[in-house]
Amino acid sequence: QVQLVESGGGLVQAGGSLRLSCAVSGRTLSSYAMGWFRQAPGKEREFVAGISRSDINTYYGDSVKGRFTISRDNAANTLYLQMNSLKPEDTAIYYCAASIKNFLLWSRTYYATNAYDYWGQGTQVTVSS
Repeated sequence: QVQLVESGGGLVQAGGSLRLSCAVSGRTLSSYAMGWFRQAPGKEREFVAGISRSDINTYYGDSVKGRFTISRDNAANTLYLQMNSLKPEDTAIYYCAASIKNFLLWSRTYYATNAYDYWGQGTQVTVSS
């Protein structure tokens, strides 16, 4: 059974940066396409970023393009999300997720929560104005 554990969240001022990490255990990270989602109070879970197994393909939600960068270190079994130029509207619980779907299917559905099979417990990010 794979386990995902996020870390790196916290309180930051607008314009600041944070780097989130997602440690994967139970199976090697290279087995999965990965994604980051976020959920603010009273809102649906929103796609933030996704990365293919091969690290070649990355995708971003419109609201974070140019500010956030997803990356993976398969040797360290860790997924990252570098968040720069943070805004108050980025405040949310951030979740990492793993998908066992093949690339053809995942690349068509990477933005959807049901494209992922395993989820972490989330880490809170709060951006003050």
